[in-house]
Amino acid sequence: MNRFDRLTAILVHLQSKKLVLAQEIADRFDVSLRTIYRDIRSLEQAGVPILGEKGLGYSIMEGYRLPPVMFTEEEVVAFLMAEKVLENHSDLTNSLRFKSAMYKIKAVLRSAQKKVLEDLEESIAVKEKVSEHNSLLNDVLPLLIRAVGEKQGLHIQYATETGINERDIEPIGIYHEHGTWNAIAWCSTAKQYHPFRTERILAVKANGKAFRKQHLSLREYLAGRPRHTGPSFPVTIEVKNEMARYLVEQKFNYGFDQETMTTKVTRMKFQAPCIQAFSRWYITFADQATIITPESLKTLVKDRLQEMLEKVS
Repeated sequence: MNRFDRLTAILVHLQSKKLVLAQEIADRFDVSLRTIYRDIRSLEQAGVPILGEKGLGYSIMEGYRLPPVMFTEEEVVAFLMAEKVLENHSDLTNSLRFKSAMYKIKAVLRSAQKKVLEDLEESIAVKEKVSEHNSLLNDVLPLLIRAVGEKQGLHIQYATETGINERDIEPIGIYHEHGTWNAIAWCSTAKQYHPFRTERILAVKANGKAFRKQHLSLREYLAGRPRHTGPSFPVTIEVKNEMARYLVEQKFNYGFDQETMTTKVTRMKFQAPCIQAFSRWYITFADQATIITPESLKTLVKDRLQEMLEKVS
């Protein structure tokens, strides 16, 4: 990247956040701090009202706005990709908001870039539209996001393997993993941080209570999160290789720990948080797998299969 492009990108970066550290900018553009300090001085000399100083961070004076931004063709394609993903894997509200933002982005594109978008529009698709098959997500996700931003508690009804629980939570963030949106929150009932799968949140409402403590950030939680909470059940199974490749994402929902592949089978080890839930999942591919341990899982699967046979006989 030449210096002119870097100066323009630094200006956009400064506009994107309330306060930006020089080291953050240096890391992004892979240059020295001295170079960044020199670039900041150049922007100031060009009339950009930059506030702050070395070591403290920089911001742009409130009210200053950039002239219309010019996007590269690669950035235009990235916008389209993001729109497709959000349309299918976010709640309806945020999906519509991003679509509205895309109209504004398209309005400032050059004719050639608009042509690229039009040509690619029908050539990129993301399957499994969450907002259509999970109406709960449309109510839950916006409230979770608002609670995180405003640091306000929520009262939820949460479905577990043993029944429906009522809990007061203080959400610190949300993340998408293995096809599912998850919320990380301080649970006032359990007095600990806990992951909550959004499709299991049956009802949610603000409880009118501000956060009572200073919480970890989502990044801090994810960096040190345990593999599971509560008791676990060691499980070892062998799955035919042709089937194992279809379990790549699913296995992480059931306490996956490690695996070893041979010429014909893949041996998988789990620390299953719920042996009952694991048995139900195992039955979906049982004809392609073998339970090694524990014996209790074999018994549980046999009982469930017998119940199924009785119902269809």
